[in-house]
Amino acid sequence: MKKILLLIIAALSLATTFSQSLDRSKKPPAGPAPKINLKDPVIYKLANGMTVLVVENHTLPQINASLSIDAGPIAEGARAGTLDMLSGMLNEGTKSKSKLQFNEAVAQIGANVSLGWNGGGLTALTRYFDQAFALFAEGLRQPAFPEASFEKLKSQTITAIKANEKNVKAITVEVGSALIYGKNHPSGEITSLATVDKITLDDVKAAYKKYSTPSRSYFTFVGDITPAAAKALVEKYFGNWTGPTLKLAVLKPVLNPAKTEIDVIDFPNAVQSEIRVANLVNIPMTSADYFPAILANEILGGGSDARLFMNLREKHGFTYGSYSSVGTGRYQRDFSATASVRNEKTDSAITEILSEIKRMGTEKVSAEELLNAKALYNGSFAMRLEDPSRAATLASNILIDGLPKDFYKTYLQKINAVTAEDVQRVAKKYFEAGNARLIVGGKEEQILPSLKKLGFPVKIYDKNADSVSETATASGTAAASADISGAQVIKNYLAAIGGEAELNKVKSIILNGEMEVQGQSLTATLKKMAPNMESMEISMSGQAVMKQSFNGASGYAMQMGNKKDMDQKTINEKKDINSLFEQLGYASKNVKLEVAGTAKVNGSDTYKLKVTYPSGKTKVEYYDVKTGLLLKEEETVEAEGQSVTTMVEFRDYKKTGNIMFPSTLIQSAQTAAGNQEFTIVIASVKVNEGVTAEDFK
Repeated sequence: MKKILLLIIAALSLATTFSQSLDRSKKPPAGPAPKINLKDPVIYKLANGMTVLVVENHTLPQINASLSIDAGPIAEGARAGTLDMLSGMLNEGTKSKSKLQFNEAVAQIGANVSLGWNGGGLTALTRYFDQAFALFAEGLRQPAFPEASFEKLKSQTITAIKANEKNVKAITVEVGSALIYGKNHPSGEITSLATVDKITLDDVKAAYKKYSTPSRSYFTFVGDITPAAAKALVEKYFGNWTGPTLKLAVLKPVLNPAKTEIDVIDFPNAVQSEIRVANLVNIPMTSADYFPAILANEILGGGSDARLFMNLREKHGFTYGSYSSVGTGRYQRDFSATASVRNEKTDSAITEILSEIKRMGTEKVSAEELLNAKALYNGSFAMRLEDPSRAATLASNILIDGLPKDFYKTYLQKINAVTAEDVQRVAKKYFEAGNARLIVGGKEEQILPSLKKLGFPVKIYDKNADSVSETATASGTAAASADISGAQVIKNYLAAIGGEAELNKVKSIILNGEMEVQGQSLTATLKKMAPNMESMEISMSGQAVMKQSFNGASGYAMQMGNKKDMDQKTINEKKDINSLFEQLGYASKNVKLEVAGTAKVNGSDTYKLKVTYPSGKTKVEYYDVKTGLLLKEEETVEAEGQSVTTMVEFRDYKKTGNIMFPSTLIQSAQTAAGNQEFTIVIASVKVNEGVTAEDFK
């Protein structure tokens, strides 16, 4: 015991001495670049055109294999999404095994098998690798293509696209690529509801026949296998594989815009903007600019120590993070600098991004910045090589990209040979473009005035990357709406849902709805009683999980047993309403109504009505030009220190008695953290029955 105690004391003393001598205000000096030990692969060429690469490594009893079919960039046109569907279908069973049977066979031997339209991969212990390889070959060469699976995957794809419609980041990336490359370019195509709807199972089968071929295919093995054994396996399962000869597409160079421009995609419910400053570059891996470009990007926006991050987040607090990337390879790629910022800081953030990009090309980076960037890249590159699949990729890249045999062995030597002058030169050549696209996805009416002050031409696009006029967007003032007043819009709405006389007869309402949130089924009950009493209760499995109630003078919110009284601001806003049908009381409460233009809501033309209450609260309502019905309303509020934009869409109006009620409500909340959405399906509506004042206590 005494010896153990002495050891502890000695260890603590050593730790104290070390901490006293360590200056934590300075970064430790970078160590030498890791030595890259990559074995040269043994290479075989099969008669059918397939190339086999084997990197023998008997350290562990495991083998990793990957197949890459180098089909190059492919434009899918009116059926964009077909190849993704093909990848899904290749994992839906074979001619002799259902999907379940195939997956069970893989699981029984502890293997991993993945298949895609352009190849796939597998990993297994040496003792089971032959079985895993046989399953991989069966999956790729004998797919079943069941009709039911196709319909399921197509439905899932459509659902995913619909769910993404309000995802500002995802849509901005997709539309941005379409603008940068062009909608008909393989890198700019948009997979939409229209293109997916056209895809048939025959299209998927045709794509399989065209691209599942040994032509331009590379099978790479890394691990506990000899070259002879690997070749024998490939000969056994793929030696008789045939298919069409692939030819890489020849793509015309895409031009950047003649001058820098701002391209805006309008998201009326966005509380922050997605910014992408981009221009096209052409940097083959064999180019002398390749290694300097990588380090230049690392310094500009490669991580949390880079200039963009330190400027936009640490210095100005515009964003959680700002980064950049530069594409390299055989084809045109883009250089991009990105950030997600609050709407009101969009113009300022763009100014800072452009400033940092310009500084890279006009000033040499410091010796410390360059040294740190090299150290970070050295470490991350060496760590990536610990993944066997990464080593396999590098081996095939040498052949696919026409690289020198020692390209990756000398990779870090070339990284460390880059000078500050090299970094400045390539930054000026590739990053500091006077013809970039400043792509911004955000709330147009809030960001457009300040963006125009930046001095660049501004263009507006919809979510299909089609150009639209400013007045055609939700924030534009349309001439077609100038001849109607807000009062008339409301009058049309009240008439459409039943008329003022019928609405005034209603003294109480009960709406029962059902919804699903994060996989949980919930029920919602809304009770209303004239003039403005309201109660909303949400239950799960018969147990109330949330309730909000207002009795006309005061109210509360209760969640999981925790009760909180409404604050005075909320009470005042509730008192702004003096009718079960809110719009019925607009006139008597002196609510200000302003027609702010027209907008599209789910394909319908609507009047955009800005509503201002006596309490100062504002919201925007969208009324169908033809039917008069309310289709959407949105409101931005402050909640727990952040702006939250809530939106409700009203769909599928149905009659209860003489009055029309929406039967589907789609509610969403857009915050800086992202978009949350759920749908309430109204199961029943009761008018003038089952409600008493006790329900609001």
